[in-house]
Amino acid sequence: MNNLKEDEISEVSIITPLHNAEAYISQTIGSVLHQTYQKWELIIVDDVSEDDSVQIVENFSKNDARIKLIRLRENSGAAVARNTAIEAAKGRYIAFLDSDDLWLPEKLERQLTFMQENNYPFSFSAYERIDENGEPLGLVGVPEKVTYKQMLKTSVIGCLTAMYDTAHFGKVYMPLIRKRQDYGLWLQLLKQTDFAYGIQIPLGLYRVRHDSISANKLNTATYNWRLYRQVEKLSFLASCYYFSHYAVRGLLRTKFPAFAKKIGVMQ
Repeated sequence: MNNLKEDEISEVSIITPLHNAEAYISQTIGSVLHQTYQKWELIIVDDVSEDDSVQIVENFSKNDARIKLIRLRENSGAAVARNTAIEAAKGRYIAFLDSDDLWLPEKLERQLTFMQENNYPFSFSAYERIDENGEPLGLVGVPEKVTYKQMLKTSVIGCLTAMYDTAHFGKVYMPLIRKRQDYGLWLQLLKQTDFAYGIQIPLGLYRVRHDSISANKLNTATYNWRLYRQVEKLSFLASCYYFSHYAVRGLLRTKFPAFAKKIGVMQ
């Protein structure tokens, strides 16, 4: 692998929002515990779960002080949960892992080596899609690098793969919108650096759930438009331009994936 030593870099703070994920959270935490790089803290913020999610996390945290649970008093959405975790984070690097997704064992080690050796402040990677039962659905590849304007056309960064360096950016938070807040954060970071850099090797498993907040494509598109207009403050014409790219690429990826891959719309 590599010669990365845990005392050479600062701790990684892993940001995990939690809401009614009792079926998956044990596997998610397990994927962190099995990382080949072990200098991390896992900050899980519960957004008023109504199942046994909190009890499961508490059982893990009793046995490992690196696993920290914060409970919100009222349901506030993923943006508030993630920002609460970022605010509490003590690590130099901020990474993201949702409560139903998984990391492959070498994720942190590979990504930290990639960033340290190349002096990259913001990185992401390819990942695999899996269904609710963990069955594979296919690889999602990524470009070698992406700019702010390229990201406006379509987000190529999977939340479970993103990592940024607070030594370069400071702590940067997600916009307080109900959806697409991770996309909003990537855009904020790209305003402060030329590129985000992609790792071609898949380092995580993204779980596709029918009941997930991102499953409703029309609703997601609405929030994409709001992000352009209300968060990024783009003009109406600029918003139309970037939204058209987003819509067409999304259609090709969903309905014609083979063709999309052939023309470079799907990596």
